[in-house]
Amino acid sequence: MTGLRRLVADLVRRKPLGAVGGAVVLALFFLALFADVLAPSHYNATSPWQALQRPGAGHWFGTDELGRDVLSRVVYGARISMYVGLAATAISVLLASLIGIASGYFGRGLDLLLQRLVDAWMAFPGLVTVIVILALLGPGLGHLVLALGISQSFPQSRTIRSATQVIREQPFIEASLAAGASHLRILGRHVLPNVLPPIIIVASNALGFVILVEAAVSFLGYGVPPPQPSWGGMLSATGRSYMVRAPWLSIFPGLALSLAVFGFNVLGDALRDLLDPRLKAG
Repeated sequence: MTGLRRLVADLVRRKPLGAVGGAVVLALFFLALFADVLAPSHYNATSPWQALQRPGAGHWFGTDELGRDVLSRVVYGARISMYVGLAATAISVLLASLIGIASGYFGRGLDLLLQRLVDAWMAFPGLVTVIVILALLGPGLGHLVLALGISQSFPQSRTIRSATQVIREQPFIEASLAAGASHLRILGRHVLPNVLPPIIIVASNALGFVILVEAAVSFLGYGVPPPQPSWGGMLSATGRSYMVRAPWLSIFPGLALSLAVFGFNVLGDALRDLLDPRLKAG
């Protein structure tokens, strides 16, 4: 807890923009956790006689073509985005850590094999890879999380591999091997704690990107199935159809998506500056 308090204090004092991003992220988590309480109505509560109402006192963000409250759908969309972002990032960081640590620590033939697999995977655009995986698995929220997690794990493993290679060359690793410590013990006691800061940086930077990719996939119709609200799905389904007649259907989900990506990106950059030992040394 002391280390966490020190990190928060450094974030506020040295990286105020990162602190703003952290506040945005906390607000999004708050919305996601308490969407049932904070949303004015259920995300799928229709009211045809109130369809396409402009933003006002009754509906702050207006209503869509079915009379559903846009504010409620944006709030519930935060829950979808946070769930997809956290779950997919957890999967991607776990796989990236396994690949990166194994490749960087053992090296030689295993490193050569894993890095050629990473090169082959990164030769394909990330969005195309996600769509292909979803085409194989089928639609669904769980399949979307799995597709996003797998697709992002290979590029992230490069950062963790580099950090592991630096730790692998340290004298205390050689001393542990000379003392008879097993590879598993060295990985758990020495390597993993020292590569944890890069893993945290990778995770914080990946969250915003995963949310953005989820919105892009939902915009193309391969993401979160309706009627569950997704910011990308809201931009695609009704946002494009009523762009001129009801621009608020695109403006508010777009602003929410932009704010979320901004928050995670600036927070990730600030954590990188604070936790990366090379930057601190400079």
